[in-house]
Amino acid sequence: MYTLLIIIIYIAFISLGLPDALLGSAWPSMRPQFDVPLSFAGIVAMIIAGGTIVSSLLSDRLTKRFGPGLVTCVSVFTTAVALFGFSVSGSFWMLCVFAIPYGLGAGAVDAALNNYVAVNYASRHMNWLHCFWGVGAAAGPYILSHYLLSGSTWNSGYRAIAIIQLFLTVILFMSLPLWKNQQIKKSNDNDHRKILKLSEILRIKGIKYVLLTFFAYCALESTAGLWASSFLVIRKGADADMAARYASFFYVGITAGRFLSGFVSDKIGNRNMIRAGICVMFMGITAVLLPPKADILCLSGLIVIGLGCAPVYPAIIHSTPSNFGRENSQAIVGVQMASAYTGSTIMPPLFGFIANSIGIGLYPFYLLILAGLMLVMSEKLNRAVSVKI
Repeated sequence: MYTLLIIIIYIAFISLGLPDALLGSAWPSMRPQFDVPLSFAGIVAMIIAGGTIVSSLLSDRLTKRFGPGLVTCVSVFTTAVALFGFSVSGSFWMLCVFAIPYGLGAGAVDAALNNYVAVNYASRHMNWLHCFWGVGAAAGPYILSHYLLSGSTWNSGYRAIAIIQLFLTVILFMSLPLWKNQQIKKSNDNDHRKILKLSEILRIKGIKYVLLTFFAYCALESTAGLWASSFLVIRKGADADMAARYASFFYVGITAGRFLSGFVSDKIGNRNMIRAGICVMFMGITAVLLPPKADILCLSGLIVIGLGCAPVYPAIIHSTPSNFGRENSQAIVGVQMASAYTGSTIMPPLFGFIANSIGIGLYPFYLLILAGLMLVMSEKLNRAVSVKI
């Protein structure tokens, strides 16, 4: 039963990743239909991320009351409905409306599953689970590019992903008895666990550093994914359909990196995995910065950035119970998710306005600044907490 449940969680992580890269890959094709500026992709991303902030902050209460299984099932169904809404949207304001349930569903399941795995499974499982998120994130743009290259529209790609999400919802619904059996074993602990207020969480030593680290990480990852296609089309001269496929290389790098990280993370430790990941990010961003066209070095750079991103998110999440205590981990993971999605909310649209005003060529420089902030804050966190990870 323990093994079957982890398989179900793997499936849930695929579901979590499937829609994440769609907007950035589809935007060069979507924008002419809606007749809006380039930067408006950032508005949709901001609404989605805003919904995740709200549901992440509520995740501690939701998980305690309904359990991680039901929260996951309902959240995936909510994102499926939102994606179908995207596929039938005929105007930009409709995209904005359907972005709200998409964000609400994504945040709740993200916080619930991440804490559950951090508390109950080894670091390697956290990396492999987020590898499965990368499978979904890489598959989404690939499915979209298939429809674009076959002469269809972006709407068909979104509709296909919505159908896949509905299928995954059925699987998760059938797995609810497995979650309930696990909850019975831990019901006494859950009944007496205190729900921390936000003000109490923010007073915990080191919490502000980890929140800023998460802010910088998700800002970098979401900005890199959202604007990769547009950068390749406008700055590097790639065609829109091919750029959508090339942009998925970033998520291929994340996926491959998390698969490989799972074999070494328990030996190397979370802190060193974070350090190594950030160093690799710098290498990949430099490769994207240097070449003038969308050649092999530039495309390889997207993969390398993804490889660098790979271990950072899982390592920070998995170290939460060790850094701040198991009894506080669900509440803190929820706030970490909120901080992460605040980065996703603010920084990609900010770059969109910068790209409109100055030029999209600043894309790699923007990523360099975020990687630097991540490095500084993660090292401050290491010095603030005394627990050895």
